[in-house]
Amino acid sequence: MGRLLEKITISLVSDVFIWIGSFWLAMMLYLFLAVVILDFLRMINLFFPFFPQFITNNYEKAKQIAGIVVVGSVFITTAIGHLNALNFHIVKLNLSIHKKVGSLKILNVVVTSDIHLGAIIGNSHLEKIVEVINGLNPDIVLLPGDIMDEDLAPVIKQNLGEKLKNIKSKYGVYAITGNHEYIGGVEKACKYLIEHNINLLRDNAVKIGNSFCIIGREDRSMGTFTGKKRKSLEELMSDVDKELPIFLMDHQPFELYEAENNGVDLQLSGHTHHGQLWPLNFITNMVYEISWGYKQEGGTHFYVSCGVGTWGPPVRLGNRPEIVNIRINFD
Repeated sequence: MGRLLEKITISLVSDVFIWIGSFWLAMMLYLFLAVVILDFLRMINLFFPFFPQFITNNYEKAKQIAGIVVVGSVFITTAIGHLNALNFHIVKLNLSIHKKVGSLKILNVVVTSDIHLGAIIGNSHLEKIVEVINGLNPDIVLLPGDIMDEDLAPVIKQNLGEKLKNIKSKYGVYAITGNHEYIGGVEKACKYLIEHNINLLRDNAVKIGNSFCIIGREDRSMGTFTGKKRKSLEELMSDVDKELPIFLMDHQPFELYEAENNGVDLQLSGHTHHGQLWPLNFITNMVYEISWGYKQEGGTHFYVSCGVGTWGPPVRLGNRPEIVNIRINFD
């Protein structure tokens, strides 16, 4: 209801519905898991009775107590997850890339994926994110997709673009599209970002300071929304100087072998949120080769961020939101 109202006009009513609905998504998951667990215990008890007498002697009262305990536990769990979602931390990573880039010996990179700006993540949260990014004194800031949530209207209403313009770095801020830019209308989202000093890489590469190259891929959901096919990594690499360090941003971390096969030095992705709500991380671990964190394959470094924002519920359990600070040493 909140999302439908938001498309007509943004108001206190649409915001209230969105906030209630978003928290309810998290609560619904844990209430469902509680039902499954309780029914599983009841099924076992049918064949191998093990319930103590204080349950079997007054089953109705036992059900009432169980209901109160479950609902109370879900409320507390959701509240803890919300507090966790508000308090992101900094992940520091030191990497070495064995290429010479003139006088540049160290590059200080800040990576911030999956911000999901919109009705839920607004001015105060973004202000804190920008403050932390600037405090890391980055040489370059990379945003690997899902900067927007679903609808651009709340972003415009809150004037969040002005906060994005406050990000400071030596070489600027570079971003790519994620699936949520496509969900909300990719051309409008990209236009807004460009107007607010974000350099969009959409299936193209750029050389920075004659020292390194950044390749930005369109999100793989491009075909679903536009019917067009994104360029292959091989095509994008055709005009890239492979003597220089090559950084690739690809929102969804599928087919990681492509980066290794094409000589990419560092791939940065997001999208997974590492499930966002435990135990959904077990699913993302099965779907993605890397659901969260760092891995090296051959000469290629990979980092998949669980993101700094949230989709749907403003709740995180099982992982903390993060801003990633990568110091790259060249030789």
